[in-house]
Amino acid sequence: MYKPTILLALFAIACNNKPSGPAVAEVKTGNRLPLEGTWQLIDGTLIEKGDTTVTDYTRRQSFIKIINATHFAFQHHDLSKGRDSASFGAGAGTYQLAGDQYTEHLEYCSDRQWEGNDFSFTITISNDTLVQRGIEKIESAGVDRLNIERYVRYKK
Repeated sequence: MYKPTILLALFAIACNNKPSGPAVAEVKTGNRLPLEGTWQLIDGTLIEKGDTTVTDYTRRQSFIKIINATHFAFQHHDLSKGRDSASFGAGAGTYQLAGDQYTEHLEYCSDRQWEGNDFSFTITISNDTLVQRGIEKIESAGVDRLNIERYVRYKK
């Protein structure tokens, strides 16, 4: 006598129960790192032929990287609106992510000698910080260096 009522009540409760917290994140990202979004480059370190150059990308310039499910794009420009020295750079392409191994295939670039090259990085994401570390090598341009970049998830 009470069984149909109890089953109906349990069914109604189950239909209204929405997942929250970590379960939602696992459904959205699976085993992939939460890479998609807009990232602002904070600093970069280049190590080439024993010389180390550290660049603060929060002073006098801005650099963002946008990553969706299949492609990435980056844009870089000066913040002085060209008054002291105008600079602008951009690039885009596809990427692959396997665990913490992130490989960009640069299809478009304002510095054309970089086009058509692949760049592999090991990435770590902790909270809102992305760090990518890898070798950039373009023999025709004489580029062979370790590049370490630290990004924060863009908030505006």
